[in-house]
Amino acid sequence: MEAPKDATEATKRALAEFAKSLPADSGEDFELVKRGFIATIPGGKILNEAGHAVWDMETFAFEGEGCDCPDTVNPSLWRQAKLNSIHGLFEVTRGIYQVRNFDLSNITFIEGDTGYLVIDPLISAEPAAAALALMREHRGDKPVVGVIYTHSHVDHYGGIKGVLSDEDIANGLQIIAPEGFLEEAVSENVLAGNAMGRRATYMYGALLPRNAKGHVDAGLGKTVSMGQVSLVAPTVSISETGTRMTVDGIEIVFQVTPGTEAPAEMNFYFPQFKALCMAENCSCHLHNLYTPRGAQVRDAKAWSWYIDEAIDLFAKETEVLFASHHWPRWGSDAAVAFLKKQRDLYKYVHDQTLRMANHGDTPLEIAEKLALPPTLAAEWYTRGYYGTLNHNAKAVYQRYLGWFDGNPANLHKHPPVEAAKRYVDLAGGADALLAKARDAFGKGDYRWVAELVNHLVFADPANADARHLQADALEQLGYQAESGPWRAFYLTAAMELRNPRPPSDKPRQGAAGQIKSLPADQLLDSLSVRLNGEKAGASEIAFNIRFTDTGERFLVTVENAVFHHYPDREEKSAPTVSLSRGALASLVIGEIELPHGSVAIEGDAEPFATFLSLLDRFDFWFEIVMP
Repeated sequence: MEAPKDATEATKRALAEFAKSLPADSGEDFELVKRGFIATIPGGKILNEAGHAVWDMETFAFEGEGCDCPDTVNPSLWRQAKLNSIHGLFEVTRGIYQVRNFDLSNITFIEGDTGYLVIDPLISAEPAAAALALMREHRGDKPVVGVIYTHSHVDHYGGIKGVLSDEDIANGLQIIAPEGFLEEAVSENVLAGNAMGRRATYMYGALLPRNAKGHVDAGLGKTVSMGQVSLVAPTVSISETGTRMTVDGIEIVFQVTPGTEAPAEMNFYFPQFKALCMAENCSCHLHNLYTPRGAQVRDAKAWSWYIDEAIDLFAKETEVLFASHHWPRWGSDAAVAFLKKQRDLYKYVHDQTLRMANHGDTPLEIAEKLALPPTLAAEWYTRGYYGTLNHNAKAVYQRYLGWFDGNPANLHKHPPVEAAKRYVDLAGGADALLAKARDAFGKGDYRWVAELVNHLVFADPANADARHLQADALEQLGYQAESGPWRAFYLTAAMELRNPRPPSDKPRQGAAGQIKSLPADQLLDSLSVRLNGEKAGASEIAFNIRFTDTGERFLVTVENAVFHHYPDREEKSAPTVSLSRGALASLVIGEIELPHGSVAIEGDAEPFATFLSLLDRFDFWFEIVMP
């Protein structure tokens, strides 16, 4: 495997110049991030049942105290990385505790009369279980009395089986979530899950070595855990702001915030602790309005409005503010100041993007010009460690005006490979294009190199000189990036260009944990995006399906190359398939094949078999930087 390269002199100069623009560092954040520390686990290392590490903070030891910023890392991102390297159990205030940096997100424990209310049980079960064990070790061996999902992203629900047993779930222990949680979780993580998961390997640097030339931080947290992921439906949905609940003596006042950082999200206040949880609506950075892994564009105006509402509802009484990522703020004045600037951060991006759009500026032009005003730029917690002004401006434009910039030349462009062939021809062939690109590289114009050589890579991916030059340019852009996801995208792309993955004759599928735990209706709905319309053609298919584990029944049809399913309906003339949800998921992803003992078919088996043959199996490892 070809190793990464050193920073060029151009990159060193760019980072030195960038450092001059950073705010003065009072050291306050380093005091806040350590406040209330109780304990951690040795090395921050968490293993699964097979003994493999699903989380390992030892791999980030190169970022420890006393380690200077290397010339392959943006100094601002390096600072954020050092803050996010501090891990363990912390007291937020008496009765509220967080385990931070056992995963991408925080898990929070509220002490009730008899047990612990858990907020956001991380991405996977093993880190969540380790966090709960650490809490019990230092605060008492008490049961979990309830769970709150703040919103519909996987790092806030996927580890639930680390804090709840199957028996707890079967007994209906309260799992509280904002209205629409399940639908949005399925939409984001299942319907588009394969593409999003693959892109997430880029965004979170999952394939990169953890060192000064590889992954250092995701901005939002260190990275993502690699353990058991589950999706368990909530038992209680919160639909209105002002809703109050008491769980094990813990009073909670909810504020629903739809369309903010997630389509389904909520903040909440604990009156007895004078503590405000801002979910992921306020973190110590500029968040994403569009996330590079792919997701619905977020509403910056609504996001700002709901932060303002939280100020009105709770701020006067708040003595501590905490969130699902990063570290708390203590004191009412500090909390209000933080909330106001977070509020204005998103509103500014929204308003100024549309101001420039109404002058006729395109997304690329707006992204290049947009800069924060001095009062916002002066804070470390407004910097683009996760989102950036550049791609967030494009997101606002997309939300209002779509992908099209109005120029008809961009209305029906050639797809990448066909366009690439024409650009290479225009440049005078591969050698001429490479010569121009090498000249630009020598001048430190890495953005232009990346754009130019990308055409040659797509025109001729076998051209090793092109792939390696493209990798070199993207690598330097990664070294210069302040955003953790931007760095990870650039460096992962460089790695894959230098070390192409061998082709496979069959789909290499990603994890199926979430699809197997879906409710029946949403499991069937997820199959609609797998139906290959070209293969289906004029086929007409109908069969009944009965789920043996839930007792639910559906009529399934395919017509006009479109999949439909109808609950509580059966067609007498159609065959009936009886199986569990897990068995259906296993058939879909190819873990089992027909005939199989877990599948019973009354009547003609052909319609069901034909239907399965029309479903695509997605290859998780599809190419991104090559055709």
